[in-house]
Amino acid sequence: MYRTGQRIALVATADPHTELRPGDKGTVRSFDTRLQQLRVTWDSDSRLSMLLDDGDEVSVLS
Repeated sequence: MYRTGQRIALVATADPHTELRPGDKGTVRSFDTRLQQLRVTWDSDSRLSMLLDDGDEVSVLS
């Protein structure tokens, strides 16, 4: 579903402590299908992982 190097944009996150905002862009480092955890290097230098089963949502950029 997600591939290393793929570009994504943040749609929403359930993390109330992050400075990331909808529309922020990043690059996929890895995707764990078992945990539905998307590891991302964000353009802002954040490395916050997305927990897709816990309310985080991203969109793939073309």
